[in-house]
Amino acid sequence: MITRSNGTRRDPRPILPQALRRLVAIVSVLAALVVATLAVTLAGDTRAATFDRAVLAKLDRLLPSDSAWLRSVDFAGGPVGLPVLVALLVGISLAVRRPRMVVLVVLGTGLSISVTTALKPLVGRTIEGLRGTYLAYPSGHTASATALAMIAVLLMWHRLSPAAALALLYGVALTAGAAAAWAQAVLENHYASDTVGGWCTALAVVPATAWLIDHATAPWSIRKRRSTP
Repeated sequence: MITRSNGTRRDPRPILPQALRRLVAIVSVLAALVVATLAVTLAGDTRAATFDRAVLAKLDRLLPSDSAWLRSVDFAGGPVGLPVLVALLVGISLAVRRPRMVVLVVLGTGLSISVTTALKPLVGRTIEGLRGTYLAYPSGHTASATALAMIAVLLMWHRLSPAAALALLYGVALTAGAAAAWAQAVLENHYASDTVGGWCTALAVVPATAWLIDHATAPWSIRKRRSTP
């Protein structure tokens, strides 16, 4: 920890440890390629693909659309539930004195949603769901759920070994993304392929945002370390 002249402390640790940046970057690039490939493939679609129909048939048998669990997951990624979760992570980041994480919580979730919002009219894929017809690819709910899960792991993964940190990061991302994708597909808010695009959007955006924050704040940290007796 770095002690400032006014007696307060600021955590100099990067969000992404140097030893893990290359591996995380590779996953991010691959995820971005998946998002782009699906965008080109699904551009202008108005119907479910064979993959989407097969997945939905299996999911609907496992958990019907009137399930309270599905509704809760959908609510968590909506305009009311999502800000509450973001505020909770911001509060935790402030409590443990991780100012970089505060920025990542806001930017990581915000950019994930912004990217999905910007891509939807460009791709032009639509779905006729329970709430009407709207743009579907990629899924913003899935992206935000995955982003929040990844950020929660990044908040504490510096305490883990590199192998455990990577396993936890992508294991949690997969679990959160799968839960959100399941809810969106069964509730007919998105096709299954839309949720894959949303999941990969978060995999690409969150680490890239973390790297940018580390890069932007590194010179400040270095100067502070050099000035500390």
